[in-house]
Amino acid sequence: DDADIDAAVAGAMIAKMRNGGAACTAANRFIVAKKIAQDFTTKFASAMAALKVAPGLDEGAQLGASVSIKVRNKIAELVYASVIAGGSLKIGGKVPNGEGAFYPATVLEVKKDNPILSHDVFGPVAPVVTFDTDEEGIALANATEYGLISYVYSQDLKRAIRTAEAIESGMVAINRGVISDPAAPFGGVKQSGLGREGGFAGIHEFLETKYIGVEI
Repeated sequence: DDADIDAAVAGAMIAKMRNGGAACTAANRFIVAKKIAQDFTTKFASAMAALKVAPGLDEGAQLGASVSIKVRNKIAELVYASVIAGGSLKIGGKVPNGEGAFYPATVLEVKKDNPILSHDVFGPVAPVVTFDTDEEGIALANATEYGLISYVYSQDLKRAIRTAEAIESGMVAINRGVISDPAAPFGGVKQSGLGREGGFAGIHEFLETKYIGVEI
């Protein structure tokens, strides 16, 4: 609740919409303090609604098609199921007319038991769920089988680091919407991959695996 909301919205756009949401590091769930949820969601929905949906070669295109009609339909089905379960659409959520596997940038307000929160949407869909206390927010963040990357926004660095350390995630970005760095190892926990690649930790792990029994 002490986050810079404008910075959080800007970071959310980067974290969610890289490659149209079809990226392993794309943010999948937005867990927002109830005190600022309305302000954040309104600004986030406005930014998402402003994206131009068009073929990638068109002038000004910002959100292209999914990789296939099948994948686009899966995204649409997840959103439909979310709404049936009580989710509230803020923007998007409707398959556009015409050819192509397009789906609009979509923002949903959901409760913590909504089924979309347990899926990796892999598309331009952002479900927002609220929390009252830091402990509740952390519990919601950890209530998933996935654990590649998380993003934390707070103007209190100690609070942000405390939260980051409590989240079951291989990587945590603080006050930024992108985390990839050639100097840092990349990897996840739980069902989001085993081990690390890149950086000293990744190289060390590779050598240990390749040369078992050899002192490094």
